[in-house]
Parts: sequence; structure tokens; C-alpha cells
Amino acid sequence: MKNFADLTEREVLAVAISSEEEDSRIYMTFAEDLRERYPDTAKIFEEMAEEERGHRHRLLEIYEQRFGAHLPPIRREDVKGFLRRRPIWLTKNLPLDTIRKEVETMELQAEQFYAKAAEKAEDVGVRRLLGDLAEEEKSHENLAVKLTGEILKPDVREAEDRTRRRMFVLQYVQPGLAGLMDGSVSTLAPLFAAAFATHQNWQTFLVGLAASIGAGISMGFAEALSDDGSLTGRGSPWLRGLTCGAMTAIGGLGHTLPYLVPDSLPNAFWIATGIASVVVFFELWAIAYVRARYMDTPFLQAVFQIVLGGVIVLGVGILIGGA
Repeated sequence: MKNFADLTEREVLAVAISSEEEDSRIYMTFAEDLRERYPDTAKIFEEMAEEERGHRHRLLEIYEQRFGAHLPPIRREDVKGFLRRRPIWLTKNLPLDTIRKEVETMELQAEQFYAKAAEKAEDVGVRRLLGDLAEEEKSHENLAVKLTGEILKPDVREAEDRTRRRMFVLQYVQPGLAGLMDGSVSTLAPLFAAAFATHQNWQTFLVGLAASIGAGISMGFAEALSDDGSLTGRGSPWLRGLTCGAMTAIGGLGHTLPYLVPDSLPNAFWIATGIASVVVFFELWAIAYVRARYMDTPFLQAVFQIVLGGVIVLGVGILIGGA
């Protein structure tokens, strides 16, 4: 890789041309990805892609005047410290706010590049063009604001807010809730079975720890492999898997950690079991709240379903452990 300071004027222009071409493709990828979910926002990114194509044509014109038609095979990936872009395949199904932040970062980095490149340029025309492009990249944020105001009318914004909420539920709430439910409920039986079978806190903790981590790994892989998000729009499968797996482990560890109460304490088993029971109560109510808040389930119905299921599993564990 080359240092930016070592680039020739010709190489700087070549890097700028390839960068504008790639940024235009990224904006069009954003537009295509958002067209079905956020059609009006997609228009904004189409406008910005067109702006980048215009920059590329201007750079090509001055490059041909100075150095001819042949472009050296150098890209920004070949320059140390140069602006990096997220690979195209990682931009699919990103949340809208994440895409907008990505664009802001792209424009800021491009502005900084052109400002530094203008300082290196010896030709007056090249220096002027690079300086103009730095100013235009700086104004792109204002362009996005302007386009947002023109295209995203109040009714459109309201529709996109509903879509954003739906995507948030699909990509984060659903896998997280599934994991929390599985971790909080499915680990109750083995944990309390071990507790009432041994009356030993440390052994019970080990069983709960193994059950929680094992369930987290299993649920994480199951969620990640169940749907790649290309058709359902549920986002990155590995992000969903990580969310689901982490919440599964957290759900199980919540009522496992009380069994770290030392066995040497008087009534240590009953103290730990009492704390674990309180934790289970709050876990089940938290699940019921999330279902009511994001899944449009009536709160009392959610409470009945979750608490009843949890109590049954808990009872099964106690019965088996005490047998």
C-alpha cells in the first residue's frame, strides 16, 4: 500500500475517479434496497448517486486533458489511511438510520480527501476542481436535507416511520424476544430440577450455566440459519442470530446467578431459590411487556400466556428434582 503523501497528481485523480464511481454504485445499492420499504427515501439516494456520477465525469475530463485516456490501476484500498467503504454485500437490509449515518460518514471522508488532494495539486485547474469538489461534498448533507424536505412530506414521513418500526421489530425485537422467552422458560426445568435434586447451590449453578450457554448457542445458530433476510427483509442473519443467542443466554443466566450464594451460609439453598424465583417473576413480566409493546398482544393475554407457561415449566422442574 502507498502513503497518501507519496501519490502523484495523476494517481490522486485516478483514486478520486474510482472512488466517485464506487460511491455512486453504493448510493444506487442503497436506493434499490430501500425502494420497496422506503420508496421516497430511495429517490434521495438516486439523486445523490447522480451527483457522484457528475463528479466522476468532471474528474475524467480534467484527467484526460492532463494525462490522457489511460487510468493507472490504483484504488483507495491501495492507499494507507484512505477512506474505507463497507462492502456492498454488507449494505443489504440495513436499518434506515444506519444507512443515513453511513452516508454522512462517506461524505465527510470524501470532503477530507478532496481537501487534502487539493493541497497536493500543482496544476491550477486540478487544484480548483478538487477544491470545488471538497465544497460540494461538504454541501451534500445540505442537499440531503433539501431533498428530504422536498420528497418526504409529512404523510410520507409517517408511513416511513411505521415501516421503520416494523423493520425494527422484524430485525431486533422478534429474535431478541424469541431468545429471551426460550432462555427464561426452557432453562427453568433443568435448573430447578438440579436445585431440588441436589440442594447444592454450586452444582445447580453449573447446570444453569451450561443450560443457558448451550441454549444461547443453539438458538443463535438456529435463528441465523433460518432466514438470510433477502426475502423477508429481516436483516443480517448473523446479527439476528447474535441478538437471539445473547438474549437466550441472558434469560437463562438471570435466574442462574442467584445460585452463586455460597453453600456455607445458613439456609443458602433457600435464599438462592427465593432470589431466583423473584428473578423469574420479573423475567416473565418483562417478556409479557415486550410482547404487548411491540407485538400488539393485549397485555393481560401476554401475561397469562407467558406466566402460565413459565409456572408449568417451573413446576415440572421442581417435581422432577424432588422425585
